[in-house]
Amino acid sequence: QVQVVESGGGLVQPGGSLRLSCAASGIIFSVYRMSWYRQAPGKERELVAAMPSDGGSTNYVKSVKGRFTMSRDNANNTVYLQMNSLKPEDTAEYYCNAYRVLGVHEYDYWGKGTQVTVSS
Repeated sequence: QVQVVESGGGLVQPGGSLRLSCAASGIIFSVYRMSWYRQAPGKERELVAAMPSDGGSTNYVKSVKGRFTMSRDNANNTVYLQMNSLKPEDTAEYYCNAYRVLGVHEYDYWGKGTQVTVSS
């Protein structure tokens, strides 16, 4: 059974930092593209950062470039999102996604999310 579990969310003041973690099990983690998405109330889910399975460059949404850093630890089936200089507009539910395509099959797994609130 595949599980994707996020942790590390919470309440932080503007300018503060948080580190989110995402642990995946039941998959061959190293072959999956791992991504972080977020969804704020009343808004559509948006891609925050995506890291390919081959160790290539991580893509970030423009609004977080220079502030957020995504990393992955294939030995522990975990990805992280280090968030610095947080702003109120970063407030959202953050979701982890594991995705791969194998032939004609797509494998797409989501966690349940972790809430990040940036407020004074």
